[in-house]
Amino acid sequence: MSVEFIGYVGTSYASETHPARSKGIDRDHVRAAAQAHDRYGFDRVLVAFHSTSPDSTQVANYITAVTDRVNVMIAHRPGFAAPTVAARTFATFDQFSQGRVGIHIITGGSDPEQRQDGDFLNKAERYARSDEYVGLLKRMWTEEKPFNHEGQFYKAENAFSDVKPWQAQIPVYFGGSSDEAIDVAGRRADIYALWGETRDQVRETVARVRASAARYGRDVRFSLSFRPILADTEEKAWARAEAIVARTKEVRAAAGLGAPVTPANVGSQRLLEAAAKGLRPEGRLFTGVAAATGARGNSTALVGTPEQVALALLDYYDLGVTTFLIRGFDVIEDAIQYGQELIPATKRLIAEREAAATAAE
Repeated sequence: MSVEFIGYVGTSYASETHPARSKGIDRDHVRAAAQAHDRYGFDRVLVAFHSTSPDSTQVANYITAVTDRVNVMIAHRPGFAAPTVAARTFATFDQFSQGRVGIHIITGGSDPEQRQDGDFLNKAERYARSDEYVGLLKRMWTEEKPFNHEGQFYKAENAFSDVKPWQAQIPVYFGGSSDEAIDVAGRRADIYALWGETRDQVRETVARVRASAARYGRDVRFSLSFRPILADTEEKAWARAEAIVARTKEVRAAAGLGAPVTPANVGSQRLLEAAAKGLRPEGRLFTGVAAATGARGNSTALVGTPEQVALALLDYYDLGVTTFLIRGFDVIEDAIQYGQELIPATKRLIAEREAAATAAE
């Protein structure tokens, strides 16, 4: 199986260990980060969505304008644009970028954040809306004749789009660990995305999603997110991991952030379950940043030399994961190191394993 690597491009140089260097949009940073991922072998970059952040689609548009080949994964929340309009927006973008668009459906795990944009549905209702929304997106991208739709959240007459995607199908990434999320993922997702958990946790989730997809006669691929911490020796890598946690706590204290609160979303709760087993619950998995931040988003790491971390990624590859979203704490510098060392090492190990399997047949 081929493997895909996704990076991350924010609108300023910022991470848990680096307070944002500027407010709003730092165009020079976006260009530099995008071009680093483009140059160093990433297949795609994530552009995030938050209820106070710059518009993800426009940021992604700029990224494709200043790069040559790297694709974008646009985080997108249903409920704030009609799905018929959103479908045409993404199809138009896909045409101009010649097939470089993917979208990551973010249903929303925080009620207070959803309400910042005027959304007062509960979580179950939001997942039901996402289900209907993605179904409409895909119909708009594929239907050859106008169609009518009347659902729980949307109604349209003679819906149609003259513009179709450049690709045969814009890939839809989807996340969420609740029962509602798993059901929608099985029905609608092309790639199911989860954060970096223990191997047992990932094995369990992969089985749940596959069972859900099977009920709808579908297959789903899997993406896993980590924050690799690399060094030229294992000792240095673990020392760097401990320094990152210490620096994270300093940055949070300087920003006036208190102790982490219990997260509402199930995905974060699962990361904290792993953290409850210790800072090093298994192998190269490190939960220090997740524990320090309340597992707000992608916050678990794999620690070691590039070769060691590549081998750890292979353990997850063996569980069915074919996409890895990797981003660092030193935003651009880590991306370059991943592209120079980690990505080639992982691809080489996978190629060697597949060649050995073919030879044994």
